[in-house]
Amino acid sequence: MQTPLSPLDTWPARLARILTAGLLVAAMAWGQAPKAAAPQPELDGPTALRHLNMVVGWHRHVSTDVQMLGLPSEVIFQEQAQSLSAQVVRLAFQSARAESELISAQEAAKPEGETSAGAAAAQRRAQAEARTAARVQDLQAQAASLEARLARTPAGRRVDLDVQLERIKSQLDLQQALLEAIRKMAAFAETNGEAALGLHGSINQLARSIPEVLGQTGDPVKMPAPGPARPAFSSSGGLLSQMATLYDCMVSERQIRSLIQRTDRLRELAETVRTPLRATLRATIQESQALADQPVPAEEGTASIQQETRADRALTSRFKQLSGTLLPLSQEVILLDDFNANLGRWQELVKRASGFVLRAVLIRVSIILLALAVILILSEAWRRVAFRYVKEPRRRRQFLVLRRVIAGFLVTIVLTLGFVTEFSSLATFAGFITAGVAVGLQAVLLSVAAYFFIVGRYGIRVGDRISIAGITGDVVDVGLVRFYLMEMTGTGLDFRPTGRIVVFSNAVLFQAGTPLFKQIPGTEYTWHEIVVAVAPEGDRQAAVREKVLAAVDEVYSEHRPEFERQHEANERQGGIQVEAPRPEARLQFADAGLEVVVRYPVAIRKVKEMDEQVTRKVLDLIGTDPDLKAAVTGTPKIRSPLKA
Repeated sequence: MQTPLSPLDTWPARLARILTAGLLVAAMAWGQAPKAAAPQPELDGPTALRHLNMVVGWHRHVSTDVQMLGLPSEVIFQEQAQSLSAQVVRLAFQSARAESELISAQEAAKPEGETSAGAAAAQRRAQAEARTAARVQDLQAQAASLEARLARTPAGRRVDLDVQLERIKSQLDLQQALLEAIRKMAAFAETNGEAALGLHGSINQLARSIPEVLGQTGDPVKMPAPGPARPAFSSSGGLLSQMATLYDCMVSERQIRSLIQRTDRLRELAETVRTPLRATLRATIQESQALADQPVPAEEGTASIQQETRADRALTSRFKQLSGTLLPLSQEVILLDDFNANLGRWQELVKRASGFVLRAVLIRVSIILLALAVILILSEAWRRVAFRYVKEPRRRRQFLVLRRVIAGFLVTIVLTLGFVTEFSSLATFAGFITAGVAVGLQAVLLSVAAYFFIVGRYGIRVGDRISIAGITGDVVDVGLVRFYLMEMTGTGLDFRPTGRIVVFSNAVLFQAGTPLFKQIPGTEYTWHEIVVAVAPEGDRQAAVREKVLAAVDEVYSEHRPEFERQHEANERQGGIQVEAPRPEARLQFADAGLEVVVRYPVAIRKVKEMDEQVTRKVLDLIGTDPDLKAAVTGTPKIRSPLKA
């Protein structure tokens, strides 16, 4: 028996209830529906590849660019820089590979006509390889099943099974050959056809260029071999060494500054690659939070739960892909900041060392300049003292020559001590140079050594009349290796200039067969003799001697003060005790009989004048004295008993 319908069960009521439930379900579905999926990141393969190329080049510059100075702390900074650069390279390749997979996933999700040629070819090869591998597995399973059936089938019934097995094996061989060809093509394309493989192939190619960093897993990282060891940093030594060290400091500082700028450009490029990934990851996180914040309805259908599960899985997969790409980039940026901080500390160390060396260079230059100034001031004072207090030209010249020698020697010593660093090497080099100079310039060195004897106490000076090697002349100049004579000719009583200059090497002083004759310093006189022949008969010889001596002494008395002054100067300066020069007379035998000889001093510069005066006095005496005239048997004559 049917129950009568209540007013509420009439069709209008039922329709109202259905509409109400539909609106409620639609509202619930609207509230539970996820927001629009986060946009896919606009990944730029060329930018990522440029970033990777820049990382590789930057790593090579890190290993080779900075010049070591030999500072102890530099080793720590260099090792830390190389370690950080290796970590940056690994992180960059990790991020690039993750980004390549993300790009490949996006390419695969695009319609077939929108994918790139390289990606489409790689995708087709992968699909063909997967299909062929599945076909090979299927045929292998069929062959195994038929072989099992053959083992259980009697011999008379195996014909059909053998035929089927043979057919399956032939198909299996074909598919295996096809699979091997596909794999070889894929391997060849991966190895040599990097351009066709796109970003992934280029990444592999770059990875093979730095095996010292991206070796096999577990292999130790091989850093570049260190260059030749530099000597320990030192600000001591010569000026040349200090200036070379200062130049090295400036070069090292410039290289570190250049590496910091290169690191800044690399960081900017990493930020450019990271920006779209960060934005997409932020949107993905917001989307996941929005899904988590949605109210859970009291009653959910199976379709709604499956839809939410798929959305969660898609978000999780996208988050893993994005974080796998973004996390290494973020770590790379942090390491680049640490690398720049390490370079900054290294640069500060080099700056301090450079300033220390610069101060040492300035101090050394100041000391050298001060020493040279002192030497020049003392040299100038010596010159002025010589001109003011030394009136004799010869001695003044000796003082000035000695001043130049001492000043030059001191300047050489100052410059040598200031510029030279390795004195042992300098001594060895100087020894070889000295030996060569001594052999090649033996005569010159001997002349230089003789010069100091020539200008000595009993040496020669300008104006001296000397006789050497059979040549008599007046000295006109004395040099460091030569001296010059104005040649004189004539008898012992009358010398005249020939107009020629004779040049002698100073080394002639050391030649045993070439004696040098000169006056004692301060004695500018020589001796002459007047000879008067007398008759041997009678007793007038003594009277002739006395009268001729008196006549000569009368001439000598006019020049006596000059001779006495020279004699006093000779005793005072030379310390030689000799008798004062004065006329002397003696009676002696000669070939023609007896003769009276009167020896008297004559000034070298007044030989003619004094000889003429003596001649006139003796002639006047003979002409006015009858006894003397009767005793003299010949004409008197004047001669020089010594060489001039």
